[in-house]
Amino acid sequence: MTTSHFDVIVLGLGGLGSAALYRLARRIGDQCLGLEQFDLDHARGSSQDHSRIIRLSYHTPGYVELAKQAYTTWAEVEADAGEQLVFKTGGLDLWPADPAYPMSDYTSSMDACGVAYERLPAAEVMYRWPQFCLPDDVTGIYQAEGGIATPNLSNAAHRRLARAYGAVIRDNAPVSAARPVGDEIELVAGDVTYRCRHLVVAAGAWSNHILAHFGRRLHLTITQEQVTYYRTSHAADFMPDRFPVWIWMDEPSFYGFPSFGEPGPKMAQDVGGRRVTPETRTFETDVATLARTEAFLAKYIPTMLGERLYTKTCLYDLPPDRNFVLGSLPQQPNVSLAIGAGHSYKFAALIGKILSELALDGRTDYDIAPFHIDRPILLEENPALNFMC
Repeated sequence: MTTSHFDVIVLGLGGLGSAALYRLARRIGDQCLGLEQFDLDHARGSSQDHSRIIRLSYHTPGYVELAKQAYTTWAEVEADAGEQLVFKTGGLDLWPADPAYPMSDYTSSMDACGVAYERLPAAEVMYRWPQFCLPDDVTGIYQAEGGIATPNLSNAAHRRLARAYGAVIRDNAPVSAARPVGDEIELVAGDVTYRCRHLVVAAGAWSNHILAHFGRRLHLTITQEQVTYYRTSHAADFMPDRFPVWIWMDEPSFYGFPSFGEPGPKMAQDVGGRRVTPETRTFETDVATLARTEAFLAKYIPTMLGERLYTKTCLYDLPPDRNFVLGSLPQQPNVSLAIGAGHSYKFAALIGKILSELALDGRTDYDIAPFHIDRPILLEENPALNFMC
């Protein structure tokens, strides 16, 4: 069997892998290969839809700083693509009394990083956005830079640019074998053998399938999540210039979007789905989750409810602390890995850049120490789960 050689191979061409391939191709052209086990733009993973929230409001200063850098890298991609990929609507985080997620974690993190925001009482939130119906004990934090990152547009742009710089892309090529061979990694994918100097794994919920070839397994909780689009009779009130992206900062946590990509707004519960594997997941609507989300809408954003356009499922890949896994394998440093933890799309352009630097330079100046694959919680047999983000 003929063996094809590349300097770097990227496994998985969803949000993170497509971004990594683009950054690699800018530097090494046709010496990088992107492999996707399914069709391009398949709906089995985590990052295929019109919209994801992008925001500077986060619970640690480290994430706030990374988010600031993510906006910069998205702007670089937009300039290269000649296409807008991030749309600012403003971001509104809503805290009820005695919330599960302390507001001070978010405000102190933004304060530490010099991010401006407004603290709004419920009456002011409803004055600005009368779509909300809130009790007096709700407090809003509004951050003007929040908005929409665009998986459908951005994944396509990353791959289009990667090809223009010379990258090779092959889909329907699942990996059946992987092993170190001297200083290289050898793969069998889609009945073709490949070798590379460095392997980048951006396989999402399938990450442990690839890591098994290198004697590693991470404690990942895979959940099947869903979002629902609505055709509201108040459509004009939910256009992006009149309605922000929003998050309900409690447990359960809900989030939503103005109309974008469909003729109506979208909402979901965060980590509201059942635990699955990539093999057992379905594409069926979880009626219990849907009932929770619609009860929330009926209470707090009643005019958003209308005919359901459709419900779309995706997978979360959750480490026990819901922090990313990002870096190279200590025992196999020519294999790098990114796991997005169900909140990485806003960082996709930045994570792609980091992965390219790890592959080509063996290091990055970005602070990825908190995301090390051997951090203590990832080594515990039965770690406590905390999916706050």
